[in-house]
Amino acid sequence: MSKLILIDGNAILHRAYHALPPLTSKKGEPIGAVYGFISMLLRVVQDLKPTHITVAFDTAKPTFRHVAYVGYQAQRPRVDSELGSQFKIAKEVLESFGIPTFAAPGFEADDVIGTLAFQALTINHQPLEIIIVTGDRDLLQLVDEKTKVYMPIKGLTDAKLFGKDEVVERLGVNPEQVVDYKALVGDQSDNYSGVSGVGPKTTISLIEKYGTLEEIYKHLGDLPEKLGKNLAQGAENAGLSKKLATVVCDVPVTLDFEKAGKWKIDSKKALTLFAKLGFKTLTKRIKNVGGQIDKEKQMSLI
Repeated sequence: MSKLILIDGNAILHRAYHALPPLTSKKGEPIGAVYGFISMLLRVVQDLKPTHITVAFDTAKPTFRHVAYVGYQAQRPRVDSELGSQFKIAKEVLESFGIPTFAAPGFEADDVIGTLAFQALTINHQPLEIIIVTGDRDLLQLVDEKTKVYMPIKGLTDAKLFGKDEVVERLGVNPEQVVDYKALVGDQSDNYSGVSGVGPKTTISLIEKYGTLEEIYKHLGDLPEKLGKNLAQGAENAGLSKKLATVVCDVPVTLDFEKAGKWKIDSKKALTLFAKLGFKTLTKRIKNVGGQIDKEKQMSLI
């Protein structure tokens, strides 16, 4: 069975930047986030054993969410220059591995990942498992029978694989109801509030009974007076919040499934780049991981 790994490049680089101490190359350029990103990638390759890999990134341009709501992510500080400069290096490393990268102006990496997952499941006729690697809980809405989310829990060392049961355990709702949950509760990290006076416990009970945001609003007259009033007053916010929370799956990108399967961790190009960056420990790791992968591929052909 093919296994496609879709990595949220922005989320993992940000996590690596804040989880690890500063590190510089021989030239004095910051490379700590890149080091952490590669470490995470190698762990993913070892633990999940993918046959295909792609990485998605945000772009610098505003997304449709910023257009829909001026306050979207407005509270977030600008990206540190020391982190910003490492995106280019990370993409050079991925290129040296032969791992395709994707981005789409006007959309987030989440939307690119949602689109690539949709394309993989609809275009590829082989048995397929998809695993999304991210620190962003928004992507839990994509979990289904063929799609899971691999999420770092603490720094870059501990990670958890989320299927449907794990999503329910974490949020109290099914994956496809994550957007309905966020429509009412909001998302502090993205700076949208949902419906005032409606908390997580109430939201979960409403979703358990009615299933979706739209069905909840069809039954306002059946709810306690205060709750019904809060929901009625917050109807516009709820609709906007659901739009902001929903991952778009028709972004203008195209998955080349065959190309996504031609990656090689220990390529000569990668080893040369690692020597330039001074990644001695990582060089040993990619040689070891690369050797293991080659053996596994040979065994699969026997």
